[in-house]
Amino acid sequence: MRVIGIVAEFNPFHSGHEYLIRKAREEVADPRAIVMPVMSGAFCQRGLPALLPKQIRCRQALMCGADVVLELPFTFACAPSERFAYGAVATLVRSGVVTDIAFGVDTDDTSILESLAEFDFDNNEDYYASLRSGLESGLSFPAARAKALISCLAGKTDYSEDALADALRSPNSILALDYLRALRILDRKGRIKVHMIRRIGAYHGGEEGFESASEIRALAKEDDSLSSLLTKLSGKMPDASLAVWLSALSRGDFRDLDEEEYIRRVITECVFRDDTAYMTDGLSGYLNNLKESLRPGDLALFEEKAQTRHFTMGRIYRAMASAYVGQSAAVLDVKEPAYIRVLGFNREGRYCLKIINKCTKLPVIHNLSDFAEYSDNLPLKTLSALDIKSCELAGSLMGMPFENEWQTPPVML
Repeated sequence: MRVIGIVAEFNPFHSGHEYLIRKAREEVADPRAIVMPVMSGAFCQRGLPALLPKQIRCRQALMCGADVVLELPFTFACAPSERFAYGAVATLVRSGVVTDIAFGVDTDDTSILESLAEFDFDNNEDYYASLRSGLESGLSFPAARAKALISCLAGKTDYSEDALADALRSPNSILALDYLRALRILDRKGRIKVHMIRRIGAYHGGEEGFESASEIRALAKEDDSLSSLLTKLSGKMPDASLAVWLSALSRGDFRDLDEEEYIRRVITECVFRDDTAYMTDGLSGYLNNLKESLRPGDLALFEEKAQTRHFTMGRIYRAMASAYVGQSAAVLDVKEPAYIRVLGFNREGRYCLKIINKCTKLPVIHNLSDFAEYSDNLPLKTLSALDIKSCELAGSLMGMPFENEWQTPPVML
């Protein structure tokens, strides 16, 4: 049995995701291969709540080609690319059944990424010196990291500095590099085959490719009426994915996410502390000092006021989400998921789950009550508490019942 692992946010599930699933099956030459995404829960990597509840996004994926959907714990889903990638790949590897991993890239020359993945980041003083220099000069962490890599590898590979810079320019290529690095640690014998699939319409959409998730989210925010959403989004994402979205809205399962209300809550309800995750380098003091001026009239105005050269919005949002959910800096010492959380599955996926139960050493969680069986497992208790709270808080922004997380079983098709 071939099981293809995919890392995704599905925020929301769009045509590019459907294309990735289809191409992954083509890559392994098995149309019946199991596709198992590990998906962000209530919050996404950038630090904001997902546009749609995780159960809706899970159902979208299952309707459009996935077989089993796992949840990536909050502490890894709402994290910088290295932690996000490592947590996601660890979830797939620790399942014990994944034979292949597929992800999208924005470069035709994937050998550059493979070459970069061979570089030993963790034990290279020149790399860290260059990284610190870039950060001190005001570069964002992604830009400083790319510059440090290029500086250390210049003249040591067959690729020019321009080629290296081009490969590191895209956030998706940075993620791809982190997936490869995680696999080098977690799959040392190289048993899992990697498939890097060229993305279509990575950020531009239109005739040359698919609309991106950010473009779809922007369209969705313009008007929340069902008829308007249907008109604007029809043809821009898979019909089945759009139907799941609109059906859930029409039933009143949730209401549209109000990001401005989320920002207002965080600013008014949270005291930013140094011991909160990602609040280092003076960020807690910066946010506390700016609380009054950061009261948002709209999201664009908030971002304009908050972002600096030193603090990117991704960093700020992840720190604010950590404060809102209660994630301390100590939680970041947990390097791998402590359980496998099942969000949904179809008939083929049900069979795959039976194999996972036999192969994995991690607890497999279907319902929240399952966590009670592992009360002596401290990492599990810590991470699951963050998952539960993040889902409850995000759900409250969408008009969902407070205990919805406890009452909702996995999605089954």
